[in-house]
Amino acid sequence: MTTKGRTITIVGGGLGGLTAAIACAEGGASVVLHEAHKRVGGRGRATASALHLAHDGAHVFYADGPHYQWLKKRGLVKGLGWPSPLAFSHVRFRVDGQLRTAPPSGVLRAQSRGWLKAPVDEDFHSWASKRWGEETARRLASMIAVTTYDADTGRLSAAFVWNLIQRVYGPRVPAVRWVKGGWQTVLDRMERRAADLGVRIETGSRVDTLPEDGPLIIATQLASAGRLLGEESLSWTSGHCALLDIAVRTDRKDRTIVFDLDEGAFHESYTMQDDSIAPPGESLFQLQMPVRPGERNQETHGRLRAFADQVLPGWADRVTFERTATAKGRTGALDLPGQTWRDRPAIDRGDGVYLVGDMVAAPGMRGEIAINSAVAAAHLATSATSRSQTIRTNH
Repeated sequence: MTTKGRTITIVGGGLGGLTAAIACAEGGASVVLHEAHKRVGGRGRATASALHLAHDGAHVFYADGPHYQWLKKRGLVKGLGWPSPLAFSHVRFRVDGQLRTAPPSGVLRAQSRGWLKAPVDEDFHSWASKRWGEETARRLASMIAVTTYDADTGRLSAAFVWNLIQRVYGPRVPAVRWVKGGWQTVLDRMERRAADLGVRIETGSRVDTLPEDGPLIIATQLASAGRLLGEESLSWTSGHCALLDIAVRTDRKDRTIVFDLDEGAFHESYTMQDDSIAPPGESLFQLQMPVRPGERNQETHGRLRAFADQVLPGWADRVTFERTATAKGRTGALDLPGQTWRDRPAIDRGDGVYLVGDMVAAPGMRGEIAINSAVAAAHLATSATSRSQTIRTNH
């Protein structure tokens, strides 16, 4: 049953906005979603290439949190792709410029200490150095840069970084989930579900002023949300990273996954899990390299190409598709010493306005934060709508 009365307005049709729309509609609310672009999906959209499917960042799911259970319950992440044992045999770690089959022993010892509780108010490099030495601390920080997109991960809160290391590399490693067709498939399913629930989706619709009536959920980047709210200082720490998507004619020497303990780079094959995203006989990869403080993007892309030369020998002579990008301030929240996710910009902004995104006060990493904050915002918005309707009915 749809709740009569005020409509919940959602600004932004990315992963967070679509999650909020579905959750609000499931709660019985009338919902309209505004998306400024011609297509919904935000940063989760795939490239427009007709032959290759590439995303703006490493778009995978970890199945160890409420975000994934929310998606799974609604059938939004069905049809998973799985790498073959042969693909896993090509996983490597770059250490001191060389590709190895395993991390150094010091890193392995540190990874196994999952029972340790890292402090919030100390930076990770200082905390880890006291336990395993500076070399291991640097290597651990570089190895987890795959999730932070940051060249100086060691400066972040020890508790924040240690939690990421345990999630990605700890003894209870949660399997990464890749949906065939990538996040674009998930977003398409979310759009259809929202429409089936009666959500009115208006694309090419830019909202420049706050609606005067009804709850409002703002699911945009923080800078855009700040302009809409008149809060120009609305911000949080995020990463800065160079990205390279390349498809090449397949060669057995190509590495499928490489974790870089030297510079914080990362390399991954997407076709090892889903061969439908590139033409037959081709492999599609994404590589990333964090931008160092004061470094020009061009210099970072040069380091990234040198990394590609090592993990995909002779790739420049085999390339069939190539796309470069730089992501700054849009790769999820990073917590500095003394900060936790609770210190990020609040979801409830007061007066029926709610904030959703990957850098707000909700747990998780990267896109998980957007999903978790959207579910929380939807609960608050639908509750507010129901209370308002009850008050009007009683009067």
